[in-house]
Amino acid sequence: MITDINNEDRLVQATFAAHLEQALGWENVYAWNEETFGPDSLLGRADTREVVLKRDLRAAATRLNPQLPEKAVEEAVTKLTHHDFSRALPQHNQAFHKMIRDGVPVSYRDANNTLRHALARVIDFREEKNNRFLAVRELKVTGLRSPNYNRRADLICFVNGLPLVFIELKAVYKNIRGGFEGNLKDYLDEHVIAHAFHHNAFLIVSNGHRARYGSITSEWEHFGEWKRLDERDKGSVEAEVLLNGMLDKERLLDIMENFILFDASKPGATRKVVARNHQLLGVNRAVASVFHQEELKKQFPPDRRFTYRVIEFPCVQTAEGNMLPQVQKSESLILNLPEQAHADLGKLGVFWHTQGSGKSYSMAFFAEKVRRIVPGNFTFVVMTDRNDLDSQIYRSFVGCGVADDQTPRASSGKELAQILKQNYRYVFSLIHKFNQDVNPEEPYSRRDDIIVISDEAHRTQAGKMARNMRVALPNASFIGFTGAPLFKHDNLTKRIFGDYVSCYDFKRSEEDGATVKLVYENRGEKLGLTRLDLNDRIADAIAKAELDPDQEALLEKLLGKDYEVITADDRLQKIAADFVEHAATRWESGKSMLVCVDKITCARMHKLIMPLWQKKLEAVLLEIALMETKLLSEKDDETRQSSRTEEINSWPRQPGWKAR
Repeated sequence: MITDINNEDRLVQATFAAHLEQALGWENVYAWNEETFGPDSLLGRADTREVVLKRDLRAAATRLNPQLPEKAVEEAVTKLTHHDFSRALPQHNQAFHKMIRDGVPVSYRDANNTLRHALARVIDFREEKNNRFLAVRELKVTGLRSPNYNRRADLICFVNGLPLVFIELKAVYKNIRGGFEGNLKDYLDEHVIAHAFHHNAFLIVSNGHRARYGSITSEWEHFGEWKRLDERDKGSVEAEVLLNGMLDKERLLDIMENFILFDASKPGATRKVVARNHQLLGVNRAVASVFHQEELKKQFPPDRRFTYRVIEFPCVQTAEGNMLPQVQKSESLILNLPEQAHADLGKLGVFWHTQGSGKSYSMAFFAEKVRRIVPGNFTFVVMTDRNDLDSQIYRSFVGCGVADDQTPRASSGKELAQILKQNYRYVFSLIHKFNQDVNPEEPYSRRDDIIVISDEAHRTQAGKMARNMRVALPNASFIGFTGAPLFKHDNLTKRIFGDYVSCYDFKRSEEDGATVKLVYENRGEKLGLTRLDLNDRIADAIAKAELDPDQEALLEKLLGKDYEVITADDRLQKIAADFVEHAATRWESGKSMLVCVDKITCARMHKLIMPLWQKKLEAVLLEIALMETKLLSEKDDETRQSSRTEEINSWPRQPGWKAR
């Protein structure tokens, strides 16, 4: 069977191929009815079952590994083209991806007949000119399991003979989802031409105007758009933006090496993850910050990076035995505060990507890219402020193969000090483990190749425990990941981590489909509870506070009156009643969420809501029973059915209800 193709499809193909050739520097070949077979043929294929261009692959392996004998090169080619019928497509893809990225393991005997082991490179990820980029239009591929199945691929992008990008094209007037549902899903079937995707980096579906990309395991709803070449760009869903963003030679090599993961941390089959547009742009900005940090280290040797400013507070002892600042008293409190020789030393920035945009993956992409391309032997300390977050990120790192089950999780500061003396790539811990003061003369580690990744950097990683961590790791670099924007007046987080290194706010995330739409309705106005000046009052109070690392107590005192207003009994009672009525109709437009100022208020709200919720449920069930009684009294079947449908559609959905 040969897939038919119309003139509109050919026009889109030609346009794509021309753009790859003229704008991005790819070679361009049209194969249908032009291809012959054999070593000296157009593509060097032996027959239509071959999907790897062995001639190009062999030439690249020879060129990139001059130290290897011909036999070792041939072994690398064989390993990269072997098809195991007992393995599924995702298994082949994961194994081949590792070899393409890290090198193909080969063995050979040297001139002294000594057995040697090596990794044969098949792509040069550092210098694009050492690779051959070839776009092939309308390539005929025959199935391996079912030789009678033939398919004609619209456009396949080869790098050194490896089919890394498969592009399915439709006519301009067609919906691109049809390219996935009607074509790609068929091609990916093990009994059709699944082997054409064994080396695939990602898939593209386009009609020449719109375009989306995904991985071999992606369902259609997970196919994404590539809207920007830079974070500052205005978003565009045009196919040209995706081509320029993903098939630029340098960018494609970057994606292949640094922005693909295989995640086995969740139930079900392993999922292949290709970075989203915002993840790649953000991570690359963060990696650039690491390079900047390395340059600063060269300018400032370890003994010149810090000075300690001595601050003396006059103090008085209270009846409770606490020491409080007091003017004109003999006793004093002395603090040694470290100051960097350069404002950016130790600060990699704040990585603000809104909730649901894949922060755990971004952390993994960042750490692995730094490890691969920045010279040094880095240790990454992943710091969170909750046990569930720590476990979640740990599972993600292990599930993606970035860490393993031997990766340590420090249970105390002393244990962290011991771990950092060893050669671990990753260490996981909680900020609360730094509740003990640290002697600046005896830090946990003086290494300057430690990068601390702080999750939810805006929340708990700026007080006494954070200060202890920085004293414990004086030469470490810190990057803060957060899912919430910093307050306008939040200069403390910026002083600790630096300014924003990447921003991906909720509005942009919602537009890109990375997170579901969030609808906010100011119910306070309807209830007469709105305090329009509250945020301004809080911001002014913070600005006047002259915060030190132990700001928490001072903030609580300054905001105490507002807290009392916010959590007053009568106010909470009104909110609870409104929430029950409002949430009873959430099935009409989505889910709802109640956010409280603290855990105590959450508990109080729960106690207020549950009796009201139960009362509402009883009222609804009674209403349903009365309606059903009314329906049973109807004698005409058609009238009864019509009335029943109308009434059911008007019912508010409540937990535990059933239509009978």
